[in-house]
Amino acid sequence: MAYTIENVDWARDKHRLKAIREDVFVLEWRVPQDSEFDERDASAFHVLLLEEGEEASLPIATGRLTQCGEIGRIAVKRGYRNMSVYRALFAALIEVANRHNVTILKVSCSLDSVSYHQGLGFKPEGQVFMDGGVARQRMQCPVERFPFPDVSQMH
Repeated sequence: MAYTIENVDWARDKHRLKAIREDVFVLEWRVPQDSEFDERDASAFHVLLLEEGEEASLPIATGRLTQCGEIGRIAVKRGYRNMSVYRALFAALIEVANRHNVTILKVSCSLDSVSYHQGLGFKPEGQVFMDGGVARQRMQCPVERFPFPDVSQMH
């Protein structure tokens, strides 16, 4: 499959971003809609991954990088969850971080994957917090050492 990455703006493209995130998080994962979308969406950098078709491009995945360097809201439509899609998405987000001089990248992971992320070189940041009814921990590492995280544990 051929994919295209678009760097998109929330104000202009939120309908495409929301459609993917609603499918994945609200409908599939049962995350409350009011906790899926937040005030950081408006100022975050968003990427959209499209599958190239003969007649049209189909939006299949999205992710965001907040102003403080947090990568999250990684949503990939069912049927497209494979390593090439995740690699393309993370590569695009890391490229955005480099372009905007973000030096520390952060992820928010569930508590059961903290030790996994520590093994990759992440360090815990701050206190445990709740997000959509799930206890989470922020983890961070320098952008130049950012490993491919356990995407099944992210949101």
